[in-house]
Amino acid sequence: MSFRLAACAEMLYGELPLTERVKRIHEQGFEVELWDTRGRDIAALVATGARFSSMSGYFGGSLTDPASANEVLASAEKLIPVALELGIERMVVHPAELGEGGRAVRPVHRSTGEMWLTGARSLERLAALGEKHGVVFALENLNTVLDHPGIPLARAKDTLALVSAVNHPNVRMMLDLYHAQIGEGNLIELIRAALPWIGEIQVADVPGRCEPGTGEINYHVIASALGKAGYDGVVGLEAQAAGGAGLEAGDTALAAFRAAFES
Repeated sequence: MSFRLAACAEMLYGELPLTERVKRIHEQGFEVELWDTRGRDIAALVATGARFSSMSGYFGGSLTDPASANEVLASAEKLIPVALELGIERMVVHPAELGEGGRAVRPVHRSTGEMWLTGARSLERLAALGEKHGVVFALENLNTVLDHPGIPLARAKDTLALVSAVNHPNVRMMLDLYHAQIGEGNLIELIRAALPWIGEIQVADVPGRCEPGTGEINYHVIASALGKAGYDGVVGLEAQAAGGAGLEAGDTALAAFRAAFES
């Protein structure tokens, strides 16, 4: 396998300050995913020497809402200098704005044609912004069953349809297999269909959102399918450690993740 492996510093080693979490992940040979970088010591993160694969790419508005889509673009533009300082490759966006606990700021339970058109046009604008600054915006699929109720156009088939319709190298899909398993299943066929538009893949097991081997997804088979399909990009562990917040639990989670995707 020739994947680049990353781990989300927001979900592991929770007893450590963020910079120390980044150092520990980096020292074990993984790249690092971040969420909201506002208020963070960016210079200290750079000084860790870690390679950062992705970060949140907006902090307000909804891609699919005509009344607030401009907020997505404005906030994305404000975050680009941070992404460039960190050497970030992908800035992650969602179909709609997430609030506390990942809940929809403005819940919507039925998608409309206007939402589809607005989402596509917003992504086209992000594509132009990304091309100008040399970054890629990655639209992440979410599950609305458990973690993100009220987010429209969140299923993997919807985010794939939007990204493929835009068909621009600076807009790609953040394919989250944890969310896809809860909402849709049939992961290997999904990978094959999405492959031309995948910017990065995120993983966690189901149920529990912990490391591979703790739930129902056979990530060894997923890894094999990815290799056979020709994917050689980043696979990121966006999961909590099954053993809790301690250092040993985090190390165990990373070891299980590596074993699933490197063996």
